[in-house]
Amino acid sequence: MSAENSSGREGGRSLKQRVKSNGKRTISQTRWLERQLNDPFVARAKREGYRSRAAFKIIEINEKFKLFKPHGRIVDLGAAPGGWAQVAAKAVGSDKGRGKVIGIDLLEIEPIAGVDFEVMDFLLDDAPDRLKAMLGGEADVVMSDMAANTTGHKKTDHLKIVAIAELAGEFAREVLAPGGAFLAKVLQGGTEGELLNNLKRDFAAVRHYKPAASRPDSAELYVVATGYRGAKNRAQDDRENESDV
Repeated sequence: MSAENSSGREGGRSLKQRVKSNGKRTISQTRWLERQLNDPFVARAKREGYRSRAAFKIIEINEKFKLFKPHGRIVDLGAAPGGWAQVAAKAVGSDKGRGKVIGIDLLEIEPIAGVDFEVMDFLLDDAPDRLKAMLGGEADVVMSDMAANTTGHKKTDHLKIVAIAELAGEFAREVLAPGGAFLAKVLQGGTEGELLNNLKRDFAAVRHYKPAASRPDSAELYVVATGYRGAKNRAQDDRENESDV
């Protein structure tokens, strides 16, 4: 069959792959495996050498908002398995010894050229200081793909992930250079609007964005805040607010 008549199906695959239960997998595990096998972004990640399909999310977000600059300094929170850090390292040049990319996660991560990884729980009290020591200076981008374990209760899960995004945002304000950017995953549910309003005090532009690589049935959204005004401006605003009380 010629390429013109292939209906865009690669490798001669014309039917959706279905996975039979082998008696060992749960129904949810079987559905997850079936979805992975039929996900075009999973297949593309394998072909192009990326750690995960999530790489295409950050590629699209970066193309849209121009987050990564040559020689930039990037912090990746919730980095496993490394797809975002892999893209960032290529974009800023840390894989060639320029710029810096650091990442943390609760899970071990296989090494990536130009990326410094540590196993770390961001929610521990000493985590921000340890991250600052790893970074060794100001950051240009703080990005967070962290998410709490889901409970199945949508409102609870939403509140938990927004709380994590808020903590990541506070850390970003402490380490970002003026003009820097913050990116975090949230879930649709209403209270993410409060997160946006808080970020608007300190960033020139704050938006929601859902990249094409996010699954259509997912409530996943990303908050993208650019043009950080700097810690000095924030401290001045705080003093003015206190004087108004």
